Amino acid sequence: MHSNFYSCNYLFIYKLAVKFLEKGLMKIKIIGIGSYIPQKEVKNTDFDKHVFLNEDGTPFGYPNEVVIKKFKGITGIENRRYAEDHHTSSDLAFFAAEKAIANANIDKESLDYIIFAHNFGDVKSGTNQSDMIPSLATRVKNKLDIKNPKCVAYDILFGCPGWIEGVLQANAFIKSGMAKRVLVIGAETLSRVVDDHDRDSMIYSDGAGASVLEASDDEAGLLSYESATFANEEAGFLYFGKSYNPDLDPDIKYIKMYGRKIYEFALSQVPCAMKECLDKSGIAIDEVKKILIHQANEKMDEAIITRFYKLYEKTPPENIMPMSIHDLGNSSVATVPTLYDLLIQGKLENHEINKGDVVIFASVGAGMNVNAFVYRY
Repeated sequence: MHSNFYSCNYLFIYKLAVKFLEKGLMKIKIIGIGSYIPQKEVKNTDFDKHVFLNEDGTPFGYPNEVVIKKFKGITGIENRRYAEDHHTSSDLAFFAAEKAIANANIDKESLDYIIFAHNFGDVKSGTNQSDMIPSLATRVKNKLDIKNPKCVAYDILFGCPGWIEGVLQANAFIKSGMAKRVLVIGAETLSRVVDDHDRDSMIYSDGAGASVLEASDDEAGLLSYESATFANEEAGFLYFGKSYNPDLDPDIKYIKMYGRKIYEFALSQVPCAMKECLDKSGIAIDEVKKILIHQANEKMDEAIITRFYKLYEKTPPENIMPMSIHDLGNSSVATVPTLYDLLIQGKLENHEINKGDVVIFASVGAGMNVNAFVYRY
């Protein structure tokens, strides 16, 4: 009896050890991707009548034409997209999620988790009040008409790196055996939380990207990742503050940032996180085919990539970094999944991706948060 008892327990422990070993070696992959790009286009010239002010409420000493020219030279942004007045973030997310589920060719009832990354909830047009009850993930589940109560829906607030962090959480769920399939969404309507008197308002836009992830049984999938929060001196680099117009209600808040501090932080921390992530993957820098980085600022992104390659004593290859910011602006959590969707669809000029290619995804944003993952397509 004792012999059989111990034999059964040893067998159980052995099987459990094998299971955990397999989980450790398991990768997850993106089996479906989709995005929603609003049709309402806002050009730089549409800001020529804005009354831009300094932080202390004083006017600039030069015309908007100069403001816009300098803005374009730094950020690379020429156009951006705003959501239609009757749409909210959860609507955009629903549109992107439908596409991702269709692209994955799965039964939506097979989803175990819906992870929705955003920062400001549903903000109706004409207001800047946030609505997050119920959660936006719950709203998307409702719009998708998913009946399965075991499909758990929740939101994450992680700044612009939210979608990547959602992918890392999906990775943990799937590897632990808690989930087989996870829908990760990033969506935002930043146009509704900007101060019209702040020239930084020209950066922001609206959009949504979604992805379906499951365990990989081949060479494709997530190979390594890095994630960090810098919350000492850096915590307030992005914040909610009053309008630069002193005549407006000071209790109404808008998204604000210390641009120079964010720029310096990003150049200092993002390349290092990317290097640590790539080194953990065992992939050589020369094997990397594409780098998909959060579309925050063209000059900043170019500088990040240059510094990243410099850490390997190399220069960036041509066409290593696709960009969508010129036409779509900065839609926060939506930029990276939207960029990936456009790449997969072949909609980015002079860029393509082939089976087996290695891609680095990276982002930086409010927190200050930094994250990255290495992925084999």
